[in-house]
Amino acid sequence: MTGVRVDERGIRAVSLREVVLDVAFDGRRIWSFWLHRDGVREGLRSLTSGGFGHLVAWPPALTKFLDGRTRLTLSVHGSGQLAFDGEVRLGTSEARIAVVDSEGSPLALDKSLRRVKTFENRTPEQVAPLMNAIAEVLGALRSAGVDGFLAYGTLLGAVRNQALIGHDSDADLGYVSDHEHPIDVMLESFRLQRALCDMGYPTTRYSGAAFKVDVREADGSVRGLDVFGGFLMSGHLHLMGEIRTPFEREWIFPLGTATLEGHEFPVPADADRFLVATYGPHWRTPDPAFKFTTPRSTHRRLNGWFRGIRVSRGNWDARYSAHPTPPDLEPSDFARWVFEREGTIDELVDLGCGWGVDARWMATQGITSFGLDHAPKAFEHVARECAEAGLPVRFMPMNLLELRSALSAAAMLAARPADRVLMGRHLVDALDQRGRDHLFRSAGLMLRGGGRLCLEFLTERGTDQAGGPYLHTLAPKRIRAELAHAGLRVVHRELLLASNGTSAGSASQLCRMVAQWDR
Repeated sequence: MTGVRVDERGIRAVSLREVVLDVAFDGRRIWSFWLHRDGVREGLRSLTSGGFGHLVAWPPALTKFLDGRTRLTLSVHGSGQLAFDGEVRLGTSEARIAVVDSEGSPLALDKSLRRVKTFENRTPEQVAPLMNAIAEVLGALRSAGVDGFLAYGTLLGAVRNQALIGHDSDADLGYVSDHEHPIDVMLESFRLQRALCDMGYPTTRYSGAAFKVDVREADGSVRGLDVFGGFLMSGHLHLMGEIRTPFEREWIFPLGTATLEGHEFPVPADADRFLVATYGPHWRTPDPAFKFTTPRSTHRRLNGWFRGIRVSRGNWDARYSAHPTPPDLEPSDFARWVFEREGTIDELVDLGCGWGVDARWMATQGITSFGLDHAPKAFEHVARECAEAGLPVRFMPMNLLELRSALSAAAMLAARPADRVLMGRHLVDALDQRGRDHLFRSAGLMLRGGGRLCLEFLTERGTDQAGGPYLHTLAPKRIRAELAHAGLRVVHRELLLASNGTSAGSASQLCRMVAQWDR
C-alpha cells in the first residue's frame, strides 16, 4: 500500500488488494474500514503498487472531534503492518484530539459507524456486571422454558478468543423456540421480556422477536444485552438479527458450552455451523469493519413477521446521539400558547416530545405530564433530571409508525380518568400518512373521556427553512379532513409566521389547530 495522505476530507491510500485498516489517534483505535468497499476511487492507477487510489471520508460521527492534533497511525488489521504513522493537524485547534463522551470516557466507532464505548477500553472489573447479567438472563430464560445461548459477536468472541471482542460494544444472546409459527414466537418473546422486567431489568423492544436488556457496568456505564428470538420452520433457522439459513435442530441442541471472560456459558451444539451462518466461512479472521449482507428475501420475511416498531428509529437515534442534551430548558412558544389557551389542564400529553423540554415545563407548572417519543434516547437526559427533581412527569416510548405501539400507549393513558390535553408540535408534518392515521386514531382513544388535541405544523416553507429537512408542508384542510375521518372535530385554527423572515426572503408559515373527540 502506498500514497497514504490524511486531511480534512479523510484518508487516501493506494492498494492493489482490498485491505482492512485500523485508524488510531494517539495510540487508541478509533475506527476501522475496508479501503475499497468504504472508499471512493479517485485518480489513476498507481505505477508503484498497480492499484487505484481510494478516499475514505471521515464518518459524520467523528467530524465534531476533528479539530486539533493527534499522532495518527494507519495499520493493517491483524498483521499490525504500519501504512502511516505521523503527527496530523485537522482544523485550527492546537489541542490534542480526544474522541470521548461528555464524561470523558473513550469512544470508538462500531461497524455501523456509531459512537460507542467498546470493550477494548474496559477492565475485567468493569465488565463483570455484564457477565453476571448474562448468567442471570440465561437463568431467567431457562426458568421461562427457553434455553438461551451466546449469539453473534458474543459467541464469536467466546469461541475464537474466550473473551469479548475488543471492537464490540454490546452482548448478544439468542434462543430457538419450540414454536414454529411467528405469532407464537412473538407471544413468547413478550412473555420473556415481562419476566425480565419483573426481575428489575430495564428493557427496550427492538421487534416482535427481539429486545434489549440494559445492564449497568461497575463505572455506571450502561451496556446493552440483546435477546434475539429464533425458530425453525420448513428446514430453516430464522433468528432475529438477520439469519435465515438451512439448519438442523441437532446443530443447536443439546447446547454445548464455551468460556467467555472466565465464565462458562451455553452455546449452540455446532458453534462452527452457527458462526458460518452468521459471519461466513472466514469467521475465524477478525474484522472490525464487518458488515452483514442480508439477502433481500430474508429481510422481507423478518420485516413482515416481526419488525415495525423501529421504522425510522435509526435516523432519530443518530440525531439525538449527536445532540444528547437540549440547548436550553425554555419551553417552546407553542407550549406557552397551549398553556395560556387551555387554562386549567388536568393532564398533559406531549406527543413526539423530543428532548422533553415542553413536558418538563408543563410539570413545573404543577400539571401531571407525559412525554412520548419514538426515540427514548431523545428524552433520557431530561427524564433523569425530572426524576431527581421529583417533577410530576413521566416519559415513555411510543412509535406512531407501528399501530401496536401507538394503541398500547394510548390505551394505558385512556385508562386514566382525566380531561387531558394532547400536544403535538411539528409532529404531523414529520409523519407520513400511516403515522398520522395512527396518531389520530390514538388521539381519539385518549380523548373519549374529554379534552383536546393541539397541533402545530408547517404549511408553507419560506427562505428561513424552518423545521429543517425532517418536516414537510401540509395543507390545513388536509389535516382537518384526516381528523374528521378519525372522529375529531376542529374547534380552532389559526395561521402564523414561524419567524420574521430573512433579509433575502419570506418566513415559513405555521398552522395551529385544536380538535376534540366528537363521536
